[in-house]
Amino acid sequence: MLGSARVAVIVPAYRESRLIGRTVSTLPAFVDAIYLVDDASDDDTGAAASVALDARGSVLTHAVNRGVGAAIVTGYRAALAGHADVLAVMAGDAQMAPEDLVSIVEPVAARRADYVKGNRFVHADAARMPLARRGAGRVLSWATRLATGLSVDDCQCGFTALSATAARALPLDDLWPRYGYPNDLLGMLGSRGFRVAEVPVRPIYADEESGVRPWHALSVLGLIARRYLRERDVRAGEGVSIETA
Repeated sequence: MLGSARVAVIVPAYRESRLIGRTVSTLPAFVDAIYLVDDASDDDTGAAASVALDARGSVLTHAVNRGVGAAIVTGYRAALAGHADVLAVMAGDAQMAPEDLVSIVEPVAARRADYVKGNRFVHADAARMPLARRGAGRVLSWATRLATGLSVDDCQCGFTALSATAARALPLDDLWPRYGYPNDLLGMLGSRGFRVAEVPVRPIYADEESGVRPWHALSVLGLIARRYLRERDVRAGEGVSIETA
């Protein structure tokens, strides 16, 4: 627990047998539950996770590949069923520093924010991010700010924490199931007036292989527009709230 808040970490994973042990074995002691969601990997991701997880961990498996957004929703639902107060997400590719988790979780646990995102752009190691990724991230963040009204700077970072209260209020079944889900989720949160904050996190790029391609940015721009149109009625009734942790 962190303070009085029960903390769950969702780890979406696909073909991460090489790195998943490194990810789950370093989660801090304040984490109460770990939900590893194996998105129908065709390697030994699930088995490797089972070996590395301690008593806090569970492995949830999709029978068919549904995408990272869908895997996170599966984890969210399991965490809500387990009575978690804070639902954090860490990818299974060891690109998120476990020591940054407390900064991500604490504003939600203290009820100062409903959703907290990591911001790699403001960290001292920001220059370690590949230039193309930084450029695409800046463009997509600009589009997301324009569509949501939220003052967010690193929209593509998947290192996040969501309050259970917000999770229950969102139409999770409608979340985009694949790459681009962070922008879709921000669209849902912004239109409903939830408090969104960002905290610096360390970008990690070493021997991991990225599956992100240039055309993904174009598809995410379309996704941002799609969510903006779908949330028109909600925005009309709720408004937007912004908070910095």
